[in-house]
Amino acid sequence: MAKKKEVDGKRLVKMVKEGAAQSDIMKKFGFNTSTQLKLAYANALMEAGEIPEIQSPRGGKPSGGVKKEIAVSKRGSLILPKELIEELGFKVGDLFLARKTKVGISLKLI
Repeated sequence: MAKKKEVDGKRLVKMVKEGAAQSDIMKKFGFNTSTQLKLAYANALMEAGEIPEIQSPRGGKPSGGVKKEIAVSKRGSLILPKELIEELGFKVGDLFLARKTKVGISLKLI
């Protein structure tokens, strides 16, 4: 499988907005086809937030990072996504002090 080419998205978007010729951009970034250039440009625009990201129908995690949604089970337990648990560094058996605040709830690791 081919390794994904690392592209400086900000520089690519800047060159396109400044009206640089397609051939110059392709040479500068090492693209072999205009399709590679267009794909890199679309990805750079999505990363910069200038156009919305395309959502996967398979429910993969967004490229912006970990899902932050928490569900409540039938038993009243809060269910956090595994990726969020790992990102926050929680371990099995960790205990928290929970309290209601003006803006929601606060969990403090004890």
